[in-house]
Amino acid sequence: QGAFREMRVADALQCVPADGLSAGEAAMAEPLAVCLHATRRAGEMLGKRVLVTGCGPIGLLSILSARRAGAAEIVAVDITDFTLAMAVRAGADKTINTRIDPEGLAPHLADKGTFDILYECSGAAAALAQGIAALRPRGTIVQLGLGGAEMALPMSAVTTKELSINGSFRFHPEFAVGVELMRKGLIDVKPLITHTVACDEALSGFELANDRSQAMKVQIAFS
Repeated sequence: QGAFREMRVADALQCVPADGLSAGEAAMAEPLAVCLHATRRAGEMLGKRVLVTGCGPIGLLSILSARRAGAAEIVAVDITDFTLAMAVRAGADKTINTRIDPEGLAPHLADKGTFDILYECSGAAAALAQGIAALRPRGTIVQLGLGGAEMALPMSAVTTKELSINGSFRFHPEFAVGVELMRKGLIDVKPLITHTVACDEALSGFELANDRSQAMKVQIAFS
C-alpha cells in the first residue's frame, strides 16, 4: 500500500500514537493486530488449551495474544528447531517438531482430542488435518495461514466433532489495542525482531526473511 515511499499521507483516523515504542516495535502493530483479531474470533480463551501450528511471526504473535487472553496451556508445532525455540521465548509451554517427530501430536489425539482452540498459521493442509484431529469435540479452529493452493478439509471430523471454523484475515479496533498493549509492556514483541538491515541492504533482508533457520522478523531501517 505504498509504505516504501519516502513520504506517505494517511488519514488521522488511521493513526495511533506510539509514544514510548521504538520504530521497530511500532512496525509490529500490524501483525500483532492480525493475531489479536484472531484471538477475538476464537472466543473465550481463559483457561483453554491452545494448539498453534506454524511458528512464523503470525504464529508467535498468536502465542503472545493467546497467553495475554488467558490461555492455560499453549503447544506450538513447526518443522524447524529455530522457530520452535522462538515459540518458547514467546511463551509456548511445549513444542513439537513434526519433521523430526511426525507422531509428536499422537498423545493429544486421545479421547477425541485434547485442545480447545487451534490457531492454524502455516497454511499447510497437513497441519490443519493434524490440528483438527487434536481438537476436542466442539473445539474452535481459527484459520490464519494462507496456502498457495486450496486446502482439503476433513469434513467428517469437523461434522462429527461439531467443530467451529473461523477464518481470520483483517482487523480494525485491534490495531489500537495492540499498540496500547505494547506501550504498557503487556506484550513484548522485541524478541521477534531478529534482524534489522539498512535500506541499501533491503534485497539481502528479504532473502534473510525467507530463511526460517535463522530469521523471524526482518525489518528495514529507513533512517
